[in-house]
Amino acid sequence: MNLVHLHLALLGVHLPPRVALLLTLGFIAFLFRREIRERPNVSGALWIPLLWLMLICSRSFTQWLNIWGLHESGAVSVEEGSPLDACFIFALLTAGVCVLLTRQVPFAEIVRNNSWLVIFVTYCFISILWSDFPLISFKRWIKMFGHPIMALIVLTEPNLEEAVIQLMKRCAYVIVPVSVLFIKYYLDLGMRYDPWSGSQMRVGITTGKNELGADCLILGLFFFWYLLQIWRTERSTYRRNELRLIVAFLLMIGWLFWKAHSATSIICFFVAITVVVIVGVRWINKNFGTYMLAGIVLIVAAELAFGISGHFSEALGRNATLSGRTVLWARLLEVHINPIFGTGFEVFWLGKRLDELEGIFFFVPNEAHNGYLEVYLNLGLLGLFIIIGVLIAAYWKIRPELFRNFEWGRYRLGFFVAVLLYNCTEAGFRILNPILLVFYLVAIHCPRTSLTGAQPPLESGRFDRELVYAEREP
Repeated sequence: MNLVHLHLALLGVHLPPRVALLLTLGFIAFLFRREIRERPNVSGALWIPLLWLMLICSRSFTQWLNIWGLHESGAVSVEEGSPLDACFIFALLTAGVCVLLTRQVPFAEIVRNNSWLVIFVTYCFISILWSDFPLISFKRWIKMFGHPIMALIVLTEPNLEEAVIQLMKRCAYVIVPVSVLFIKYYLDLGMRYDPWSGSQMRVGITTGKNELGADCLILGLFFFWYLLQIWRTERSTYRRNELRLIVAFLLMIGWLFWKAHSATSIICFFVAITVVVIVGVRWINKNFGTYMLAGIVLIVAAELAFGISGHFSEALGRNATLSGRTVLWARLLEVHINPIFGTGFEVFWLGKRLDELEGIFFFVPNEAHNGYLEVYLNLGLLGLFIIIGVLIAAYWKIRPELFRNFEWGRYRLGFFVAVLLYNCTEAGFRILNPILLVFYLVAIHCPRTSLTGAQPPLESGRFDRELVYAEREP
């Protein structure tokens, strides 16, 4: 159904908006009903991280209420946010904590196995002490703490890979078709104006083209990885239907990539799928760390010697300043902050500091468009040192996974490389960013032997679903 809808969109043939809306809603309902009928080996608790992921991949709770005509009474400030949003997020966090307590998750062991992540989260909390807006920092820290909670719910499912598959597929069932719908038939919802250039930008279900690009990066990489899993299964009705589903969503995601024109996400996507593919080559697999380090050194050297980022940006239709980013970075480094400790967790873009940024562009920016610089501005050199430690520790935990559970390991590695690259021109470490949630999902090491009822991963889950599907065939 939605493949026809996509082809009509690509060919420029318009349906009446209400018809397109009904078709999209029907398609989403059909996909969810299909997934539930297949009885996947996941618990009902997976709906909690699913709601969280769909929320941060789209719009805030109050923004959805506004679309439905239910406007929040009273003014909502940038500093304080919306009380309704806070209540909704707090409800999800409370439900997530209750699930983890019910499962008797070995928190002490998880803390020992993820010491750098624990240090980072703890340091973010301590930085509230020197924040200009301590209450706001605390509220935002609570929101950021939701990412490890939701990641742990997924990681403590009986079948980890099946849980990841269901989480990503169900998220895509809403995010992708609704984005196509908004861009094609509801431009008042799916289109904004770019503050950098003033040109139109397609945002889909999100609030910005870079946010839509991040969604496409996350879901596109998943479906590519999932395609590799399904392709190797035996021929069956289930395999044929899954391949059709994957192709349909990859086509829609490709169309959204084209409409969003988010260069960072497109580059990260192709780099990530390249890593997923080449790591399957045995002689590369054994020495991947060496090749990765050599590649990083060559890229850094080429940037310092030839400024390849500017030339690459021009090749993608952007200017040599990366759409004004290099100008912004230079000015941000001139702003007076404590270089060791920063300004406090997530408060750099508040208060009088913004006055120093007036005049750079015709608008005042609200992010650094560089994840590492963003960490430095908020948490200083100490915070930057810790986040580098988090990344190194994550890599050393991912690499052995290639020998224990290769398929899950190369998915983690592909997304890890995408995160490294994404944060060079986008702020991927900010709160309520879907990139940060998936990073926690691939970076946290949760020993399966410590979980009650843990089952073998991917293969058994897929085999069970194929049997269920085959039993329904006449």
